[in-house]
Amino acid sequence: MCGIVGISDSPQAAQLAHLGLFALQHRGQESAGIVAAWRGELRPHVGMGLVSEVFTRAALQSLTGESAIGHVRYSTTGASHVKNAQPLLFKTTHGPVAIAHNGNLTNAARLRRSLEHRGAIFQSDTDTEIIAHLLAREPGPLEEAVIASLRQVEGSGCLLLLAPDQLIAARDPYGFRPLVLGELGGAFILASETSALNLLKARYVREIEPGEVVVVRGGKVSSRKPFPPAPLTRCVFEQIYLARPDSLIFGRNVQAVRREMGRELARQTKGLKADVVVPVPDSGVSAALGFSDESGIPFEMGLVRSHYVSRTFIKPSQELREIAAELKLAPVHETLQGKRVVLVDDSIVRGTTSMKIAKSLRRAGAREVHMAVSCPPIVSPCHYGIDTPRDEELIAARHSVAEIQRFLEVDSLNYLELERLLRAAGGGDPAGFCTACYTGKYPTPIPDFERTAKVRKGRKAAAG
Repeated sequence: MCGIVGISDSPQAAQLAHLGLFALQHRGQESAGIVAAWRGELRPHVGMGLVSEVFTRAALQSLTGESAIGHVRYSTTGASHVKNAQPLLFKTTHGPVAIAHNGNLTNAARLRRSLEHRGAIFQSDTDTEIIAHLLAREPGPLEEAVIASLRQVEGSGCLLLLAPDQLIAARDPYGFRPLVLGELGGAFILASETSALNLLKARYVREIEPGEVVVVRGGKVSSRKPFPPAPLTRCVFEQIYLARPDSLIFGRNVQAVRREMGRELARQTKGLKADVVVPVPDSGVSAALGFSDESGIPFEMGLVRSHYVSRTFIKPSQELREIAAELKLAPVHETLQGKRVVLVDDSIVRGTTSMKIAKSLRRAGAREVHMAVSCPPIVSPCHYGIDTPRDEELIAARHSVAEIQRFLEVDSLNYLELERLLRAAGGGDPAGFCTACYTGKYPTPIPDFERTAKVRKGRKAAAG
């Protein structure tokens, strides 16, 4: 997952993009970058680390111009390395072009091999660079070349493309990832989430529609939908975990959606006897509030999260690694002592973190620990922009709910049923969401994954 922001028609474009990236920092912490357009040129500044670490005052002052795009990255395709930091900048037959992308191309490996056989030389490991090479081979105006390039890719994604005279935005026809349009005193803003618009005090205009291409040029916005329509397949995990609670995602406030997921979870587990509802902060807080609302069981912050543990904390031994994990989430003994606790989290992936948290509650004196999860078991990896591990690393892909409960050492384990999840996410309308991570049924072909799976299967057969 990544966060993207674009600003057009503002003398403070880079500064606004910089602030917008702070509001999207939760979508990526590995690298950050901004490219600004100035007098026919594109000026970049990218680096590894958080937004606050990458951009000094001098760096921002060098990014003059009235248009800019920015990116924060969490790697899903390509290693965490400065060569993969975005926006990527290229010199093409269409002039200088910068690209920022949020999503995953599911046919990236096939396209890359084809382009390399035709002489393309790649400078990064990201699937985003494939779009640039396709673009460079397309004739005609830049807008048409972008559309022709995007017709060749498969998968998910929202794209911002900056040229010296225009800003182009595109969202895939399935609508996997969110993208919104805002306005601020004559300037136009495009961002992954409305949290960026809120921070900039910009007016929310609308959501960019699936399959839509928007061009901002000369102070005007034009729109077209040049791709064949596809089934609406929005990522439900955006509302479960990825997006900020204050954002409007797919037309609904994230905080309200997560709270309703918690209510649904309480309805599903009606009759569960407990003394206190405790969230795993921060992502479990909204669902835990909803659970408490519906069940009548008091809400307490029984775990305190430290926001000051370094991301580069050195852990040379297992003992120190366990201490480091406990530094991030510390139980409040007085709240938990002798209590029957409902522990609410947004999801369980590998299970190891949940097990450590449950054990810490026991050590703090909790009499019972009942785990409640505001989504179904994750049984399949995501191929659309979320860095979930391979299926053999997903605990729910290998074990039953009863087995996971024993592994976590909890008194009960309840996952939110899929139907209830979709009802909460859609405001009563369960249609139009991608649920591949819960069902294993992908809404699009996954050619790269399928080819890798065949290779693995063949190797196992040969070894057997």
